[in-house]
Amino acid sequence: MAVHINNVTFDCADARALAEFWQVVTGWELFYDDDPEVLLGPSYPYDGTGFLFIPVPEGKTAKNRVHLDLAPDDTTRDDLVDRALAAGASVLGDFRADDGSGFVAMQDPEGNEFCIERGRHEVGPRRPRAIRLTM
Repeated sequence: MAVHINNVTFDCADARALAEFWQVVTGWELFYDDDPEVLLGPSYPYDGTGFLFIPVPEGKTAKNRVHLDLAPDDTTRDDLVDRALAAGASVLGDFRADDGSGFVAMQDPEGNEFCIERGRHEVGPRRPRAIRLTM
């Protein structure tokens, strides 16, 4: 059996504002209507995995157990870090190394953690880090 991830869902205080932050970071398109939920996706017509923002009454209280690792397609890791900072993100930890490797751990305006890594075009060919297991 195979599945695909339809959306990554963010519980949030202000769905529209958080979706607009992520729109700046991802460059994706915003989809909304009179519904309080807001969808952000990579293209129109919307097809593939997107981000769904749902307003909830409670605030974030602990570190996320799952987070996003972002890698730019058309810019550099450092430019994407700057774009996220300008949109309202904050740095939790800067793990960039002198040789250009590493990542930056960040959080969005509502405290959701994410990391920004180098894009494939910055890294070059990689050897696989894991083997494929079959059941």
